[in-house]
Amino acid sequence: MAGERATTTLRPSRTATYRPLPGVPDEMAAPDGAVRPLWRRLVAHLDTLSDEDLHRDLSRADRYLLDSGVFYRQYGGGESVERPWPLSHIPVLLAEEEWTDISHALRQRADLLEAVMADLYGPNALVASGRLPAALVAGNPEWLRPMVGVRPKGGHFLHFLAFELGRGPDGEWWVLADRTQAPSGAGYALENRVATARAFSEFYPDENVHRLAGFFRDFRDALQAQTSDKDSRIAILTPGPMNETYFEHAYIARYLGFALLEGDDLGVADDRLMVRTVQGMRQVDVLWRRLDAHYADPLELDPASRIGTPGMVAALRAGAVTMVNSLGSGVLETRALMAFLPQLAPELVGGPLAMPNIATWWCGAPAARAAVRASPRRMVLADALTTCLPFDPKDDLTRAVGLPADVLDRRLAEGGGDLVAQEAVTLSTTPALVDGKLVPRPMTLRVYLARTADGWAVMPGGFARIGTGADVSAIAMQEGGTAADVWVVSRSPVPVITMARQASAADKRLAPGGLPARAADNLFWLGRYAERAEGIVRLMRAYHTRLAESGKAGEHLLGGFDPLFRQMGIARGEAIPQRLLDNLAAAIGSASSVRDRFSPDAWSALHDIDRSARRMAPKVAPGDDAARALSALLRKLAGISGLVHENMYRFVGWRFLTIGRLHERAMGTAVLLAVLCDPKAPEGALDLAIEVGDSVLTHRRRFSFSASRATVIDLLALDSLNPRALRHQIDGLREQVDMLPAANDHGALSPLAREVLRLHAKLATTDPDSLTTDALWRLRGRIAALSDLLTTSYLS
Repeated sequence: MAGERATTTLRPSRTATYRPLPGVPDEMAAPDGAVRPLWRRLVAHLDTLSDEDLHRDLSRADRYLLDSGVFYRQYGGGESVERPWPLSHIPVLLAEEEWTDISHALRQRADLLEAVMADLYGPNALVASGRLPAALVAGNPEWLRPMVGVRPKGGHFLHFLAFELGRGPDGEWWVLADRTQAPSGAGYALENRVATARAFSEFYPDENVHRLAGFFRDFRDALQAQTSDKDSRIAILTPGPMNETYFEHAYIARYLGFALLEGDDLGVADDRLMVRTVQGMRQVDVLWRRLDAHYADPLELDPASRIGTPGMVAALRAGAVTMVNSLGSGVLETRALMAFLPQLAPELVGGPLAMPNIATWWCGAPAARAAVRASPRRMVLADALTTCLPFDPKDDLTRAVGLPADVLDRRLAEGGGDLVAQEAVTLSTTPALVDGKLVPRPMTLRVYLARTADGWAVMPGGFARIGTGADVSAIAMQEGGTAADVWVVSRSPVPVITMARQASAADKRLAPGGLPARAADNLFWLGRYAERAEGIVRLMRAYHTRLAESGKAGEHLLGGFDPLFRQMGIARGEAIPQRLLDNLAAAIGSASSVRDRFSPDAWSALHDIDRSARRMAPKVAPGDDAARALSALLRKLAGISGLVHENMYRFVGWRFLTIGRLHERAMGTAVLLAVLCDPKAPEGALDLAIEVGDSVLTHRRRFSFSASRATVIDLLALDSLNPRALRHQIDGLREQVDMLPAANDHGALSPLAREVLRLHAKLATTDPDSLTTDALWRLRGRIAALSDLLTTSYLS
């Protein structure tokens, strides 16, 4: 066992200087500083590690997160920036017995929220009887009138929930906030687990930590049961790559095997929710939305929305789609509602709340206003309807801390209906590593629940947010907070659970879902941008190689590059041209939009190339220095090509990416030959064309004499066996286009397939003398026009 590997060391324990804050409960240490039994094995493991060993182990986690592209989007100063995921490496440990109590309490709370939701959008008895104030519901922007009376398909409003928990000074857990709109963080919890397990790879496997995969497997299977057949579509609806947690949307989609869609991917026909795919419109049976409800349908909700789908509410009204969670569930996040849940629980779930929420008073009630005035407790006065986590420093609606009498009296005298008073909570602390030392930091815990065939399942772990200092005000991640894994530790071994379904004779291979047109468009352009970047690198390497060899004496030949540079938008004096950086950035942008379909290895390789190029750009000098740097970039680009060719599943998405690469390379080769094989090109241009076309050795083997225009055209335009030749690209385009939907429908060719066939016939039946400079330019124009045909047929 890992804990038994502890050895005697002269180093003091890492907890030697660890002291809980006065009057604040600590997860690891008792008030006297003694390490709690649950944490002793982890502390013993840490004590066996030197500072160098600890740094090495934790770096494994950081490297994994970096290589996997795990990020969150930070906003501020009028811009948004992708930031590396801020992992707090020390996990939060909770005993299985305590977690059982937490799980029981949260299942009860989930049932309570479901009952409240069903009433607010159904009989409305809670408001009619006065048990909920009408003003609190009717004045709430998250209560959506168009959804009143709409019964959800399957009968349930809520399917996936999260709760913010905090341990108060009495050592008991409190609910700080309910997350019912579109709870985030579950994917990050998975990544936290993988990263932390790598940091503690010699310790974690033996610690009986409950696995997370079973939670996601059961939820996936529950959603699959909501579909009409095995090939029905389940999708995650994302606001898009600029969303703060877009990485998580893509990660969960890839992990569960769901499609990742944006609002523009969807349409409504005959009250059915449909996704636009390259195969045509296909029905979506289950939609897990990750955008706020009022953006979902500009027809019936927010007309200013540009990320929703017109008609979405009509599809829900018709019972054609299961929504996770139902539109309008954001009303349950209302702060003031927490003031009424303790009174509603006995009636709606048959007993008092098993876990209390933070003490809350809605100031619209006269009795509550009087209680707040008389209360000796420290409180926070905030907007009653905000859905932010209590005490979040970003909440600019917070009016006062400590409730100064003049502020309280003035606001309460106005009726107080827009205000809620909540007791200020001192949160428990947990250890975090700061400069190699364990220090106490405030913590909140986010716990996830999913509806399954057996009721509510609770993720055995979760997502802990760790503050940057002793003050809870720095706990928000946008303000510098970090995230930690949560280990639910058992006394006995736990089963190893995977995402695999149980084997069954009835199981069949599922047909891959339809490729959304937007995803196909991004894959097509990803292929084009990647190939364009490679073309720039090859051309610039050849230029700088000759610059190093001949200097000013070779000016005549170097001038032959100028027409190609103008075509690509490159300035001759650049070592690492800006246009290359622009194309790499564009490739990353396209890949970002298909993160659910793009392999993590290829994503990491693409970012590595971009970082390398940007690091080189201000440093390398023209000539030999630039040629060597560009050779290094070319090897990295070849790595991406290998990953795509060897690892990507040969379905429609791969075809569009491949078509993009073939299309761009065909255009680039046609331009290369038109310029360098022109009779007016400078001496040495033919050899340059062979080099840029990566065919030097092939030319030597195929032709026993020096290059001539005929040999270069034959090898780089007409040779179907040369993978760099124009003919080879058109052959590949014909093969891939013929495999696209409706390209060859019982012998009837689509306009795109017909034009590719014409190009193929042209190159297959021509000879080098016929491919004049003008013919090559015309050929380039016809190839470029294929992009418009592709867009018209599949991408618009």
